[in-house]
Amino acid sequence: MGVSNKITAILNFMALMCSIPIMAAGIWLASKPDNECIHLFRWPVFVLGVLILLVSLAGFIGAYFNKQGLLALYLFCMAALIILLLVVLIFAFTVTRPDGSYAVPGRAYREYRLDEFSKWLRDYVTDSGNWQKIRVCLADSDTCPNLTQNYITADQFFAAHISPLQSGCCKPPTACGYNYVNPNLWINPVNPSADQDCFLWNNDQNILCYNCNSCRAGLLGNLRKEWRRANVILIVAVVVLIWVYVVACSAFKNAQTEELFRRYKQGWV
Repeated sequence: MGVSNKITAILNFMALMCSIPIMAAGIWLASKPDNECIHLFRWPVFVLGVLILLVSLAGFIGAYFNKQGLLALYLFCMAALIILLLVVLIFAFTVTRPDGSYAVPGRAYREYRLDEFSKWLRDYVTDSGNWQKIRVCLADSDTCPNLTQNYITADQFFAAHISPLQSGCCKPPTACGYNYVNPNLWINPVNPSADQDCFLWNNDQNILCYNCNSCRAGLLGNLRKEWRRANVILIVAVVVLIWVYVVACSAFKNAQTEELFRRYKQGWV
């Protein structure tokens, strides 16, 4: 194996290693309750990681066994995957940039306004067909029941840093003035706020605030928080992959030159 092919093999091994944190980020995202209920966002990062793994493995084999055709295919496919990963990154950053959260006096957690999130995300979750499926999925999850196991008193609950999803779906908005019994059980106020969500809240564990705009907003708050974290890993991975790709292109050209020189010495050309 020539020097250039050795370099290419090493670089492909590095690219192969880069696919592991990408797949890990994809699995982490897919395991979250909100992503479990929104299939559009559940597996794309993991699938990208798997494809990078397979392409890197093909490039490693091509470099190790001096298969120039396989190396050329690797370079083409890796370029396409890097572009696709960049598109996913830019799209995720763009749609998660607006933050609809706001502080609530006397509460450690934040609450969320639907109209302050990305219009694309708002349109997706407020679509009646999409939300009905998401709502049923959330009601079947342990997102809200877990709160009653972790917090007993009002002071404990109000001092808790609960997730955006729990803040929006598992309790009525603070402005409604409901009185705390437990995280999923609240007493109606004498003079409720005019906010529509205040009338949608129900102590039935299958209803709670799953029909509220605050729940939709909390779902988007969760998505934003999780994707912002995943983006850090993806940015590092794509920078490394671009560097590996540029060096691999140079090594591929050198390998072709080495092959032509070898053939020339053997009198093939």
